[in-house]
Amino acid sequence: MEMHLQPLATTCFVSGQPFAEGDRVASFLVRATTLEVMRYDVLEANAAQFAPEGFVACRWVQVFKPRTHENPERALKLSAENLFVTLADPANELNVESTRLVQFLALMLERKKLLRPRGQSVDGAKNVYEHAKTKQHFEVPVGELTPEFFVAVQEQLTVLVGAPKAAPVAPAPDA
Repeated sequence: MEMHLQPLATTCFVSGQPFAEGDRVASFLVRATTLEVMRYDVLEANAAQFAPEGFVACRWVQVFKPRTHENPERALKLSAENLFVTLADPANELNVESTRLVQFLALMLERKKLLRPRGQSVDGAKNVYEHAKTKQHFEVPVGELTPEFFVAVQEQLTVLVGAPKAAPVAPAPDA
């Protein structure tokens, strides 16, 4: 799964106010009515006024840190791994939808051997994973992998990458 999205903006989408170091920024992944996936960054204080045209796939809050030098091509490429690392960053606060997406991405990346399970947190409420490339540890809330969970994740992924193409239906043979 690969998408091309903008890196963290430097100004609030709602107010146009530049972000300052330490500002709390709410980031939204939105599938627009044009079916394009867009990232919007809004000062958390202005998040209530943000009304995107389209469906919000997930949302997270992070503390703004000005970018130093960054490779722009690398920043534009958002893979499942990069999305997981972005959402699971301990500095970000997740909501229900984002938590569900992080749980699914952790499962998927564990299967691809990009994440290694390292047990559970002391309180048993989170699974601990080690990122194979960076050796960074991530804590992912424990969740039940029920059919409802996968239906909800499928809806979120459909918003981000589009609906799967239906297989062509073969015409019924004449009797």
